[in-house]
Amino acid sequence: MSNWTTQDSENLYKVQRWGNGYFKIGDDGNLKVTPKLDEPNLQIDLPEVLKEMHADGIQFPAVIRFHDILRSQVKTLNETFRRVITEAGYENSYMGVYPIKVNQMREVIEEIVDAGRPYHYGLEAGSKAELMAALAYNTNRRSLTILNGYKDDEYLRLALLGRKMNRKIVVVIEKFSELIRLIKLSKELGVEPIIGLRVKMMVKGRGKWEHSSGERAKFGLSIAEILKAVDLLQQEDMLHLTELLHFHIGSQLTDIRSVKEAVQEASLIYSKLYQNGVPLQYIDVGGGLAIDYDGSQSTNDSSRNYSLDEYVSDIVYGFKQTCELQNVPHPIIVSESGRAITAHHSCVLTKVIGEIKRTGVDYNTDPLPDEHILVTNLRDLNNLLDEDSDNCQEVYNDAGQIKEQAMNGFKLGVLTLDELAKTETLYWQLLTRIDAISHQLEFIPEELKEISESLSSQYLSNFSVFQSAADSWAIDQVLPIVPITRLDEEPTKQCSLVDITCDSDGKIDKFIGDESEPIAKNIALHSLKADEDYFLGIFLTGAYQDVMGDMHNLFGRLNEVHIFSYDDDPKDFYIEEVVKGSSANQVLSTMQYNPEIMAQLVKKQIDKQIRKGRIAPREGVKLIDFYEESLSSYTYLKS
Repeated sequence: MSNWTTQDSENLYKVQRWGNGYFKIGDDGNLKVTPKLDEPNLQIDLPEVLKEMHADGIQFPAVIRFHDILRSQVKTLNETFRRVITEAGYENSYMGVYPIKVNQMREVIEEIVDAGRPYHYGLEAGSKAELMAALAYNTNRRSLTILNGYKDDEYLRLALLGRKMNRKIVVVIEKFSELIRLIKLSKELGVEPIIGLRVKMMVKGRGKWEHSSGERAKFGLSIAEILKAVDLLQQEDMLHLTELLHFHIGSQLTDIRSVKEAVQEASLIYSKLYQNGVPLQYIDVGGGLAIDYDGSQSTNDSSRNYSLDEYVSDIVYGFKQTCELQNVPHPIIVSESGRAITAHHSCVLTKVIGEIKRTGVDYNTDPLPDEHILVTNLRDLNNLLDEDSDNCQEVYNDAGQIKEQAMNGFKLGVLTLDELAKTETLYWQLLTRIDAISHQLEFIPEELKEISESLSSQYLSNFSVFQSAADSWAIDQVLPIVPITRLDEEPTKQCSLVDITCDSDGKIDKFIGDESEPIAKNIALHSLKADEDYFLGIFLTGAYQDVMGDMHNLFGRLNEVHIFSYDDDPKDFYIEEVVKGSSANQVLSTMQYNPEIMAQLVKKQIDKQIRKGRIAPREGVKLIDFYEESLSSYTYLKS
C-alpha cells in the first residue's frame, strides 16, 4: 500500500508556491480554486466545474477563466500600493494602468476596468487598435490611458481625439520624430496633448528579456534626446504639457536588484528634469512585475526572488528618498503590471487521450529452437541480473551492445523481423528491471540515471501547444501542469506531454523541478485507467498565451468558460458565459478558403461517384451532410 498523501503531491507540484493563494490541493485529492483571497472559505472544486461543462455539452480542451481572480489581482495590486504609500508617508498616490497587449480579450478588459474603477486604474495601449479599444472601454475620466509604441499620424490623431473627449490620454514619445509630428498635429487640430517622455535607462533588467533594456533598447530617448525634446517643447511653448516620465527595463524581472537599480536611476533623472523646469507629475515605472511560474522563489527565468510587497516598497521608498534628497515633489506612481494581473485567472483543461510508451507493446518473446543467438543472449542477461548485487552497469553495457548488433544483423538480413521485435522487447524489459533495481543502490552510475528518462512515456493530450501554450514552445517558459484529480494517489509514470498537432515541436518537455534540477524533463503523472478520464490543467495561461496562439494545423481558439464564484450556490460557482471556440469553417475562412465553395466541390465529386454507381444515392446524401457538419464542428478531437 502506498503511503502517498496530498502533502506529497503538494511537494511535487508546488501548487501553493505558484498558486498565489488561488489554488490548492484538497483533502479529497481534487484541485481547488479560491477565487477571492479575502474569502478563503469559498472554494471551487475544479472537477465539479469539469462535470458541469460535460453536462452542458461543452467540448474539451477548454479555457477556464476565473473572473473573480482577475478582479482580486487588480484589487491586491492597488491596495498594496495604497498601504505602502500610507506607511511610507509618501506624499502622492498610485494610478496604475493595465497593458492591453498582455491579454486583449474584451471580457478581460471589461473586468479589469470595472474592478479598477475605485482606484482610477487605467489602460495602456501600444497600437492603434489597442488605443481604439481603450477609447471605448476606459470610460473613467480620472484614470490614465498611456500610449506606448511607435506612432504614425493616425495614431497621434486618435490620441488627440481622446483629449477632445476630455480623457487623460498620455502620448509617450518613443523617438524624437514623434514629438515633432505631435506638436504639428496638436496645433493643427487645436488640442493640447498630455506628453510623456520615455527614457532609455543605463541599467538593464534581469531575466529572459534583459536585452530589451539598456542603451540598445528598442524604445525610448537617450538623455541627450530628452534634453533636446525639452528645448523643443520650451520653444513651442508646450513644456507645461510634459507631465510624465516613463521607463521600462523588461518583462518578467526575476531579480529585485534590477528594480532597485532602475528606481535609483529613474528617480534621479526625474528629479533633475523637474529641477530644470519640466513640470513632471507622473513617473511610469513600466511593467516587469514577475510571476513565480515554477514556485522556486528564485532568479530562474520562470520565477522571481521577491514578493509583491517588496516590489512595491522598493518603488515607493526609492522615489521618496531621492525626491526628498533632491528637494522635489513626490510624483504620482504609475505601473504597467499586466502579467501579474492576468496570469492566474486563466487555465487550460485538456484530456489525456493516450499513452505513447517508449517500451512499445507487449510482444511474445518465448524462445524458439532455431532462434538467433543474439536473441538468446539478451534473454539470458535477464537471468544474470541479480537484484541483490550491483551488476546493473555490466548488464546494461552488454544489453546495449547486443541491441546494436541485432540491428546491424537485421540490416544484413541475418535476423528476421520477428527476432528483431523480440530483441527490442527484451531490451526494454531489461532496462525496466535495471531502472527499478538501480534506485535501490547507494550509488547510481551516471549512465543508469538516464534510463528513467529513456523509459518515460509520452502522454498524448487533446490540445495544441502552439495555440494554448505558445511560450512553452517559443521561449521555453515553464507553465505549471497538474492533474485535477487523484492527487491523493502516488503518480508513478514519468511523462512528457505531446499534443495532437502533426509537428515534432508539439510537445511540453520542461516542467517544474526541484532544488537539484529546477527544470525537469518529465513530470510524474498517474497511470491511465480504461474506465476513467484523466484531465490535466495547464495553469497561469492568462498572460500572453490567450492571445499569442497561432493556428498550426488549423487548430483554432479553444472553447471558453467564464466562472464566477457564488456563495449561495451549493457548488460555490456558476458558469456565467460560454464562448465557443473556432469551428473548422472559421479557421478555413481565415486562411482564405470559402467553406461554401468547398462543400459544393465535395458534393460535385460525390455526385460524380453516385453517377458511376460507386456510391449509393442514399449514402451519398449522408456523406455530403457529414462533410458539411464537420465544417461547422470544433477543430479539436471529440473525446
